[in-house]
Amino acid sequence: MLKSRAEGWDNRLRPLLRVSLVGVGVLLDLLLAASVLHAGFQLTVTLVVYPALADVPAAQWSSAHARHSRRIAPVVGLVYVPLALVCAAVLLTQVGLIADGSDGFARVAALVAVAAAGGAALTTALGPARVHGRLGEGHDQVLVRRLVVQDRVRCGFAVLGAAAALVAVLA
Repeated sequence: MLKSRAEGWDNRLRPLLRVSLVGVGVLLDLLLAASVLHAGFQLTVTLVVYPALADVPAAQWSSAHARHSRRIAPVVGLVYVPLALVCAAVLLTQVGLIADGSDGFARVAALVAVAAAGGAALTTALGPARVHGRLGEGHDQVLVRRLVVQDRVRCGFAVLGAAAALVAVLA
């Protein structure tokens, strides 16, 4: 009895769980685009922006850090908002992907891409965001070095996410 009820619910929900507005392939393409944008942004920050910021003398730190924060904030939004939306769509459609019979390898790769994006976001929240807050109060070389190291971890997550999204599209 319990099994047949569960199967009944499954059969009624299955059409609702399918990717209807956006096909699976388009969703994976969007995941790839958002992940590559994220990786490109993070590589630029890691290889160009933070090294330049780290070279700012202590006497000029406050104004340079304030300018950096003002300039980068809109770009962060342009990168992270689409990434978050696409990752949420991937997570919400996982049951639909299974129901559509999508390749398991592509699903796993897509979930790795989403997890990597989550790792980058969590690293940002627990690391660079807090360190930037403290650096806004004044220059501290130890904190600048910590920021650079934490950013490299975040960049690694971003690159992993792009690679996993590419695998998901190609699988």
